[in-house]
Amino acid sequence: MTPLDAVAIFVAGIGAGGINAVVGSGSLITFPTLVALGIPPVIATVSNNIGLVPGSLTGVLGYRAELKGQRARLIRLGIASVLGSSMGGVLLLFLPAEAFEMIVPVLVGLACVLVVLQPKLSKWMNGRRENPHPHGGPWLWLGVLAAGTYGGYFAAAQGVLLIGLLGTFLDSDLQRVNAAKNVLTLLVNATAATLFIMVAEVDWHAVALIAAGTTIGAFIGARVGRKLPAPVLRAVVVFIGILAIIKLVYG
Repeated sequence: MTPLDAVAIFVAGIGAGGINAVVGSGSLITFPTLVALGIPPVIATVSNNIGLVPGSLTGVLGYRAELKGQRARLIRLGIASVLGSSMGGVLLLFLPAEAFEMIVPVLVGLACVLVVLQPKLSKWMNGRRENPHPHGGPWLWLGVLAAGTYGGYFAAAQGVLLIGLLGTFLDSDLQRVNAAKNVLTLLVNATAATLFIMVAEVDWHAVALIAAGTTIGAFIGARVGRKLPAPVLRAVVVFIGILAIIKLVYG
């Protein structure tokens, strides 16, 4: 890894940390960067997942005021996130590498679509709040389980999925939903990271750079992210996601 490569990964980590704290889908910045620098896709996603954990923790701390009163809810949903992430991590490790290389472009494309549709998802959430589910209900638990499986397999845009689910089934404002999303994302990333550290091949230089970058980015994102224009963030993420698809498909 050259010094220029290291700087690129670190800067990508800062961007991803900020976006993850506010919107989610920051992995669409870090993962393509690692792949573009020649790191194999499976090792890239494993290293990226581990590196995201410190930034995820910083994002949770930044939204701690919005977490008050959500402890019981997050314990219930956190179990689903941990179980789902464990299943997703196992799938990543035991499916053939060729399968991952085929699936990832589809997942990146799906993540880009979700990012583009986020404003409509928010409107849909507001409409559903007229008939809220006080405790989320079994459908939310199953949805969080599925999102955790997706996140353990490939972290990109799991935050967007979670915001859509939590906002639909919970009677909470968007800031509290986002705070809950940060906690569940942390659990998913930490669970998958624990599994990967034990059994997977990891690029520790990339992990250290992403961890440092996402920690800084999440701190900034949690403080000023609400003032950033969301359309600009979405445009950047989708642009990088399209580049990632081109890179993965055409090499």
